[in-house]
Amino acid sequence: MTRKPSPITRGTTSGVPDAEVSLHPFATDDGLSLLLTRFRRSRAEREDVVLLVHGLTSSSDIYVMPEQRNLAGYLLDHGFGEVWTLDSRMSNRFPYNTEPGPQSLDDLARFDYPAALAELRGHIGDRRLHVFAHCLGSMSFAMGLFGGAFDGITSVVANSVSLVVRVPSWSRWKIRFGPALAEHLGIPSLDPRCWRGTPYTPTRALSRMVTAAHPECDNRACHLISFSWGTGWPALYSHEQLDPVTHDRIADLLGPVGLGYHRHIRRIVEAGHAVRSDPADPRHRGLPGDYLRDALPVQTPHLYLTGDRNNVFRDSNVLCHREFARRAPGRHELAVAPGYGHLDTIIGRNAHLDVFPTVVDFFKRQAG
Repeated sequence: MTRKPSPITRGTTSGVPDAEVSLHPFATDDGLSLLLTRFRRSRAEREDVVLLVHGLTSSSDIYVMPEQRNLAGYLLDHGFGEVWTLDSRMSNRFPYNTEPGPQSLDDLARFDYPAALAELRGHIGDRRLHVFAHCLGSMSFAMGLFGGAFDGITSVVANSVSLVVRVPSWSRWKIRFGPALAEHLGIPSLDPRCWRGTPYTPTRALSRMVTAAHPECDNRACHLISFSWGTGWPALYSHEQLDPVTHDRIADLLGPVGLGYHRHIRRIVEAGHAVRSDPADPRHRGLPGDYLRDALPVQTPHLYLTGDRNNVFRDSNVLCHREFARRAPGRHELAVAPGYGHLDTIIGRNAHLDVFPTVVDFFKRQAG
């Protein structure tokens, strides 16, 4: 099977027209070069700023997709003066995801977000800053915020998951045994494009086996993504929620990843909530060993957002909202989008009608 090249350039900002776009690279204390992108319009109703944070293997591309009404453009259209996107060390625009060695969400909490926020504050000063974060970007951002690595956030929308985690049984089995088995078979990373690889190799064999179990479409990248991150056919979204162009370029939006992060995710899944990858690691000194148990009493209101068909993190955000509503009654909110799953709340072709208005309403109410 040969798929045509996507008509959309990776990394394009053409999906946010009539905006002044500027790139702001910055460095982390542990020596990585990352990127912030600023989208600004001169005539805006309010001076509030929104930062968009992606998840593992995706990038800021999920927020600026030109084939549909995207979240960055929607926020600008609805009166926010500036929207910034972050490409963290988990972004598929960088090589860091597939480098060997230990990788953890603690790295983002300790290094990526404090450095990104310092760079951003250098440009926006003390203006109100809201954050929309997705998946493991949402979890790691919450780890940094509730772990005391940074502050000064006006409000947060946490999409799909935050500090509390519950996954399907098949996903739990995969995260428990899968990484060690894959490495034993000579599969060092999971890449949606592995079906293009050399014949008669373990990665090509994996793609063939996964595709055999996924008859729901003819896109092998879609199959591998479902196998890698959830339980479902497909797992991360519903096909009916996606524009065909988006489905065809799903491997551009969700790239490769090594197995280092999976070890941390395994500890989190087994605990049922966010915990440190290695409490003895001196690089993360100052962060709590148990992010939920030792969470600081942060004043930042959260909207816990999820779809009712979430086949990656199930009702994790429902449970997280319940926990933090108990700790701080009236501060946090929950929104469950009917017919949506894990990622289509962002990349769905009708998300601007069904989901984005809820996000904008929450941010504007927190701004007063």
